[in-house]
Amino acid sequence: MSRDTRAGARTAPPPPAAPAGSRGVLHDLALGIRFAVGGGREGWTRTILTAVGVGLGVALLLGASSVPNLLQNRENHTAARSGDDFSGRPTERSDSTVLQRDAPTDFRDSTVGGRVLRAEGRHPVLPPGLEKIPADGEMVVSPALRDLLDSPEGALLKERFSAYRVVGTIGDAGLVHPQERYFYAGSAALTQAKGGHRVAEFGHQEPAEPFDPLLVVLVVLMCVVLLTPVVIFIGTAVRFGGERRDRRLAALRLVGADARTVRWIAAGEALCGALLGLAVGGVLFLASRQLVGTVDMWQISAFPADLTPVPALAALVLAAVPVTAVAVTLISLRAVSIEPLGVVRSAKVRRRRLWWRVLIPVLGLGILLASGRAGGDYAPPVLGIGAGATLTLVGLAALLPWLVEASVSRLRGGPVPWQLAVRRLQLSSGTAARAVSGITVAVAGAVALQMLFGAMHDDFNRVTGVDTARAKISVRADVGDAALADEMIEGFRATKGVRRVIATVSTYAVKPGKLAGENPMRPTTELTVGTCANLRELARIGDCRDGDTFVVHTGDKEMNRWVDQSARPGKQLDLNPVSWDEPGHRHQLWTLPADAREVRARPDPGGELHDGVYATPGAVDRAKLVDATTSAMIQIDPDVPDAEEYVRNTAARLDPFLGVMTLREVERDQQYATVHTGLQVGALATMTLIAASMLVSTLEQLRERRRLLAVLSAFGTRRGSMAWSVLWQTAIPVVVGLALAVVGGLSLGHVMVRMIRKSVTDWWLFVPLTAAGAVLVALVTLLSLPPLWRMMRPEGLRSE
Repeated sequence: MSRDTRAGARTAPPPPAAPAGSRGVLHDLALGIRFAVGGGREGWTRTILTAVGVGLGVALLLGASSVPNLLQNRENHTAARSGDDFSGRPTERSDSTVLQRDAPTDFRDSTVGGRVLRAEGRHPVLPPGLEKIPADGEMVVSPALRDLLDSPEGALLKERFSAYRVVGTIGDAGLVHPQERYFYAGSAALTQAKGGHRVAEFGHQEPAEPFDPLLVVLVVLMCVVLLTPVVIFIGTAVRFGGERRDRRLAALRLVGADARTVRWIAAGEALCGALLGLAVGGVLFLASRQLVGTVDMWQISAFPADLTPVPALAALVLAAVPVTAVAVTLISLRAVSIEPLGVVRSAKVRRRRLWWRVLIPVLGLGILLASGRAGGDYAPPVLGIGAGATLTLVGLAALLPWLVEASVSRLRGGPVPWQLAVRRLQLSSGTAARAVSGITVAVAGAVALQMLFGAMHDDFNRVTGVDTARAKISVRADVGDAALADEMIEGFRATKGVRRVIATVSTYAVKPGKLAGENPMRPTTELTVGTCANLRELARIGDCRDGDTFVVHTGDKEMNRWVDQSARPGKQLDLNPVSWDEPGHRHQLWTLPADAREVRARPDPGGELHDGVYATPGAVDRAKLVDATTSAMIQIDPDVPDAEEYVRNTAARLDPFLGVMTLREVERDQQYATVHTGLQVGALATMTLIAASMLVSTLEQLRERRRLLAVLSAFGTRRGSMAWSVLWQTAIPVVVGLALAVVGGLSLGHVMVRMIRKSVTDWWLFVPLTAAGAVLVALVTLLSLPPLWRMMRPEGLRSE
């Protein structure tokens, strides 16, 4: 080399230094993004896997952030068609008023909502979704109800509406959700005497019912349980490709980059996957939002426009995901020394520390215990519950890698697949532990939730005392009509699937005459008219003939006093209790026979006791009863399919304004039922995400070891052995994780139950949950076998 050349080499300018400060960080992040998108097929595969993993979590988080708007929009839709004026002021008739009456009906396992309308003038107000009030005999239905009526499955329901002709479809503005079954029917027979009430406008907002404090605790825990696994999985997804990334970073160190630079470059690669994950998550959310309007799982559906994220929550998700990606990458690289010739990860990994991993769940449980003492029955400490439950579940996820490492470090020997799996976990158990941390947190949270549900069960599920062996359906008419009572008896007895009918006409009767004293209460009693066979279902009357009367007592001293004051044998009763003390009252006097026997009441099929006067049709003219009701309790044959539907069809044929109700032995609070349904929907979404995340994580691990798998295959390792090794490699962390989930879930559930001052009702409810987790792992393993066999081909040994 010449002297000039050597001089030129000595005086050549040094390579430009990377920008310093924040500009340097941005430069390194941008360089990492370039590596992520410009690394060829290998780089794109890693980035796409990260984007898919992050996108699944983002889609679920966006869905969760849409729940407040969804609930508010559903309330707005319900209020928009409400004609109930809660002010209590009477509505005067005008050219725009409408008479309406709610007329819902049950059909198998769902409810068909609806109203009967009658316009009182030429310009009636319209509920949303209608172009005009349907005329007499016409009906406007929702699209979902129209499809049901036109299908073979809706033949029985169509028969129930045979008195009406479908003339139109309700618009979206008149429905709560697109799969709602709803109708508006027109009837000229609707009057105020038949239950109609006058409406001057639609759109009254019903006063909000206060949410039970116990349910507030449950909802907060549900949000934590369902969303924590999502956040954990996002943190796991941004670490995909860790081993190959470390080798690539070592190469950057070899060409002159310092340790700080390579860490920020790695963060830039993770940031690229996270940003693409946001885009993927947005697309998945928009697609699933359209799907929500076409399905009706657990009777949950929504208009796509109603499922809109709250702006503040959506902004939080969009900002938190990239920040999480960068932070997780930088934190994970703090324990890794990246040198020009390799990384420390290739050597023996330093044993994980335990103290801070135990501290997190202990701190969470401590916060919950402290919140339970500080919170009252009507002011649950929402912040304390959320923080305590989150710390507990996150602590379980942090404790899992240490437990897996400690468990596999002592395993020795066994079959070849077992040894391959154990050795792999001994060398690097962190990736496998992170893959199952989501299911660990989900199972632990589910155990705690189920314990909480079990403790609250009796508060929101009331035993009604109904004897469904005596009667299954109750039918009621708000008019005392003797002819209708006879028609109900004959009509229901002739109905398919009906075994027995208990039909009565009842009203209230008052003691006539002047009363002494200031503000006296006029003695009142109930008069029940029915055949001897029907009255025997309500009282122990013994011998009975048509024309007999009875004075019935329930055993309650106070009630017996009222009956004795009003129902006096040989004395008169006024059968018209309406406006008795007002001028112009029309008396309907009737004398209680002197030979009326005193008997004891027995519970009716609905579990209620009725005292007062019982009379057979020959003793009192039912046509003279004023302000009476006609009711029937019907026993059906449980072996006859759709027996309840036949009864409802008969009721609609006898009188479209009959109220039909199914008697149930247990009644569930509506708010409790709504929360339980939300849990089912959220749990399904979370478990689907966990399954998808485990599959993506397993595929990523297989891709990382593609060359190793090809080498093992070239040396003669059987496919079955490799498949079993993958199973054991997944199963060992899962077994450890499920054991941790059971212990952590029972502990969290016990503390939560203590917070609401209840006791644990079942300590073994974790069994089905852990079984579901095991089935999920088996399913993911089976789905990962085809990619495993494809990666074991000799072509995997090729390199460039």
